[in-house]
Amino acid sequence: MRNKALILFTILLLGITFLVVRHQYSSKRTIIGTEAPEIEVTDIHKNRVKLSELKGSLVVINFWASWCSSCVDEIPSIEGLFKNLSGNPQFRLITILYRDDGDRVSRSMKEKGYTFPIYSDPVGAAAKSFGITGVPETFFIDKKGILRNKVIGPLQWDSPRVIASLQSLMNE
Repeated sequence: MRNKALILFTILLLGITFLVVRHQYSSKRTIIGTEAPEIEVTDIHKNRVKLSELKGSLVVINFWASWCSSCVDEIPSIEGLFKNLSGNPQFRLITILYRDDGDRVSRSMKEKGYTFPIYSDPVGAAAKSFGITGVPETFFIDKKGILRNKVIGPLQWDSPRVIASLQSLMNE
């Protein structure tokens, strides 16, 4: 009888722990059609940017890591997206390193000739605010600060279809 009580107590404790952890990392703020959460990140030059300061621009936020092979595979297309749209003042790209060494990655990216902006999130606050489930994960925030789309996994970011979709959002 005592063993059954101990087993039931353990199961109950594990269930409560699971619900608390799940609630802690889930975020209602990442629902498409709602306002994007406020985040503040810093680039390699120690420039800070707050998402709320970018209203009036379409913002694409990409969470990635150098230890993620699909993230590394999509880097050339992210560079292509950046080169294609960075001349438009209504477009902002924020790539955020997730659980990675920003200095090492920045040096490597510079050596390879990549020019898109890289921001760090050393304590994971931005990732937690967006409730990311892994990397790569990308969010589109419209000019009013509303989350318009979320892409889980890699994508060919410089494809004509994606560029046209982003230009359409910028023209709204």
